[in-house]
Amino acid sequence: MSVSAGNLAYDVYSKYMELDQGATVQAEYVWIGGNGELRCKTKSLDCECKSIEDYPLWNFDGSSTEQAPGENSEVYIQPIAVYPCPFRGGKNKLVLCECVVALKEDSMEMTPHPTNNRNHAVKVFDSVKDHVTWFGIEQEYTLFYADGKTPFGWPVNGYPKPQGPYYCSAGAENAFGRRIADAHYRACLYAGLKISGINAEVMCGQWEYQVGPCEGISSGDHHTMSRYILQRVCEDFGVVVSFDPKPIPGDWNGAGCHTNFSTKAMRDEGGYEHIINAIECLKVRHKEHIDAYGEGNDRRLTGAHETAHHGTFTYAVAHRGCSVRIPKTTALEKRGYLEDRRPASNMDPYIVTAMIAETTITNNKLAPVPAKPEPG
Repeated sequence: MSVSAGNLAYDVYSKYMELDQGATVQAEYVWIGGNGELRCKTKSLDCECKSIEDYPLWNFDGSSTEQAPGENSEVYIQPIAVYPCPFRGGKNKLVLCECVVALKEDSMEMTPHPTNNRNHAVKVFDSVKDHVTWFGIEQEYTLFYADGKTPFGWPVNGYPKPQGPYYCSAGAENAFGRRIADAHYRACLYAGLKISGINAEVMCGQWEYQVGPCEGISSGDHHTMSRYILQRVCEDFGVVVSFDPKPIPGDWNGAGCHTNFSTKAMRDEGGYEHIINAIECLKVRHKEHIDAYGEGNDRRLTGAHETAHHGTFTYAVAHRGCSVRIPKTTALEKRGYLEDRRPASNMDPYIVTAMIAETTITNNKLAPVPAKPEPG
């Protein structure tokens, strides 16, 4: 009897996971590969580390991830955030890393790898830290059976009922994949990620979770690790998760990564004028943002299925067919946040959050200057 790679017996696996591991800590190092994909490998540590600085620098074969040539293949991974591991449990950890390379062949002085988008984002958020930027990212994703072609809940070589009953649905006839979404939700909470909710989405087999509000660089960190955990959860269930912005062509919703954003000035009394000003800044750089908001996003941003066309920029209150939506509560209270609905489900959270901050703060001459605290 053959067993598929994604369906190995869990009861057999559990027997080994119950064995005592002694003083050793298993640290799962996670990093972003050459094409935006997540990679991982595990390191045994003699004991629990007290701080992120105590986790050792490690390396991997960059020629296998399209991040280095074979003749000089070492790329290093620098730990930058650590989380409890929901898969191995106990004292084991997930360690989020940045990719770095040696500055010189005879030196261990490191510099960011060209694929390291986090490094630039850190510099941006350090420069605008007084503005106290908050982000809330809505990650949509689509589940597929193990064949990678049939969306979860769809008949093979066929179509389900038209869209309508699946959004925020309940019942076996409408909600396909709830156990996966719930398992991911709980695993993220265990890891200490700031996940704020989940819901079934408009297309059958499509779900969403929200990460935030997170301040500055922590938004990209929490979001990246949440994606890794989702892929691991789906691996356990023997299904495939897709972040393609338009996984099924035709009259089906695509998948986005709507990014909610505010600064302290926007959240304070009188913040509405700062929100409008920020949106006008986003309008000026619309094409630059579209180009950076995810591969294949033009297939999703067609002007249909709750999107604005990628070639135009629009905004309005409570309008989900606009590039940027102003929540009704924000319009009524005259302060709050904006929702950039353009980012695709496969967007890089470090690129998107940093770019929004640059456009609305760094490059915005009308952005309010936060008051400095009184000395002493």
